[in-house]
Amino acid sequence: MSATGGVLGAIAFTTAMSPSSPLADKASAKSEAAAETGAVSEVSHTVAGSSARAADSLKTTALQYEVRQAEAKATDRALEAAQKKAAAAERKAEAREKAADARASRSTGRTDLSSGSGNVSSVIGFLKAQVGKSYVLGASGPSSYDCSGLTQAAFKQVGVSLPRTSQTQSLEGTPVSMDALQEGDLLYWGGRGSAYHIGVYVGGGKFIGAQNSSTGVVEKPLDYDPPSGAVRVL
Repeated sequence: MSATGGVLGAIAFTTAMSPSSPLADKASAKSEAAAETGAVSEVSHTVAGSSARAADSLKTTALQYEVRQAEAKATDRALEAAQKKAAAAERKAEAREKAADARASRSTGRTDLSSGSGNVSSVIGFLKAQVGKSYVLGASGPSSYDCSGLTQAAFKQVGVSLPRTSQTQSLEGTPVSMDALQEGDLLYWGGRGSAYHIGVYVGGGKFIGAQNSSTGVVEKPLDYDPPSGAVRVL
């Protein structure tokens, strides 16, 4: 090949591969398309990864919220149960305290009033002064009595406050045996707490009571109408 031919061939090849040539433009376009495809793929992968992480984060947050809600509900239930238990315990304590105060009040009154025989004598003296008065249901003196009205009035003379009915009076004081009666003991007929009649033992095997509308207030031996039991309040 001549020198001139070689130079001309080189120039022709260089011209064909220059940027302004169709071949170069096509190659450049393919390269740019590949680059764009890679970039899009990378962006898509990044977006997909971010979406997955966001979804996981939302799930974790939702789960944590549910756990906190469950814990809060459990805490509220436990607190409510504890408050109810405390309130119930407080009510029971108040009831016990009131009952204790009531017992102490009755006990104190009786202890102060029952020392010595003066109070018993005062009760019996009052009862003897009522013998012969009429019996009227619901009456509590001074001209007529029913059974519990008479005993209530008698013990009131020495500052002892008895309930109004024979049933409740039979629950007062300390139960005593009929073989160990003392003057001033309350006698009841029927069951303790369900007594239908009440009187007072005055010694010598006798009692005084407002018996009925036929007899009025009487003093009788125990075998006239044997009582069921007795309680001591003095």
